[in-house]
Amino acid sequence: MANPRADEYRAMVDDELEAKLNETRQDLFNYRFRNVTGQLDNPSVISRTKRDIARIETILRIREIEAAEAAEDNP
Repeated sequence: MANPRADEYRAMVDDELEAKLNETRQDLFNYRFRNVTGQLDNPSVISRTKRDIARIETILRIREIEAAEAAEDNP
């Protein structure tokens, strides 16, 4: 069964994904900062955020490969 978040990310266009990736990376930075200062209540959000970043990067890479293959097939 696919992850619901991954399905949401697949439904987004590339520009939205890039914006979401930047936002998620900023969130990760903030979570790490808050964790070091002792203000983060639930440290598991760090690993969930890392997984979200990986999901988004994977989807973007798949699309990049598909676009390259399509361009290669249609000279």
